[in-house]
Amino acid sequence: MGNKPIFIVAGVGNASGTGAAAAKVFAQAGYRTALIARDATALEKLASQLTDAHAFPIKDYSVQSIHDVFAAIRKQWPEDQGHEIRAALWNTGAAVWKPFLEITDEEVKEGLDINIAAAFAFSRNIILEFKKNSLNEIGKRGTLIFTGATASIRGNVTTSSFAAGKFGLRALSQSLAKEFGKQNIHVAHAIIDGVILTGRQRDRHDEDWAKNADVRLDPESIAKSYLFLANQDRSALTWELDLRPAHEKW
Repeated sequence: MGNKPIFIVAGVGNASGTGAAAAKVFAQAGYRTALIARDATALEKLASQLTDAHAFPIKDYSVQSIHDVFAAIRKQWPEDQGHEIRAALWNTGAAVWKPFLEITDEEVKEGLDINIAAAFAFSRNIILEFKKNSLNEIGKRGTLIFTGATASIRGNVTTSSFAAGKFGLRALSQSLAKEFGKQNIHVAHAIIDGVILTGRQRDRHDEDWAKNADVRLDPESIAKSYLFLANQDRSALTWELDLRPAHEKW
């Protein structure tokens, strides 16, 4: 049990979307799971439903909070006891959907802080952990995955702030993939091009939409794609996936 790999997921939200689904899928695959989110109640509930999972609630996605939560993870699973962090998912982001002239300076700052600065801090901590690992049976030290969006590659009339952050996150992931692939650290980016079937989206759509797998993305399907990335061997690593429902119209 002491040698089970650790999977860290930042951005579990209310535990009804991609972050929670990824935690479940990786737990089923034999990972310990470290769950990071601001909603402590939802986080604790999800942790109780998984085998060998622990909740790490944070007050915000500031750089300091990111560094502090990694210290807490290492206190829970000390490095000197053989606990290795082998996979991680950055699944959080700050989204503002407004015409450009209506976006406030505070919203711009929050978007940059979460989508860029916090992602840098998360990546730095993860890569430092991966660098300590020896090569596993498929020739990797670890896999870092970023959840992107349509806005990662295409801006729109109300996405100037969101797209700027997601463009930056995509650029960060590509740069890290180029730099650390040479050290057998796998960095991947997933464009989630469509609406995900979360609790919040269920409330916004009718039941026919929720039941129709052709028109929306399923969190578990996304999570299985993330596990596929973690299981890729070093001879054929994916940097970017583009995930969309079968009947997308955009």
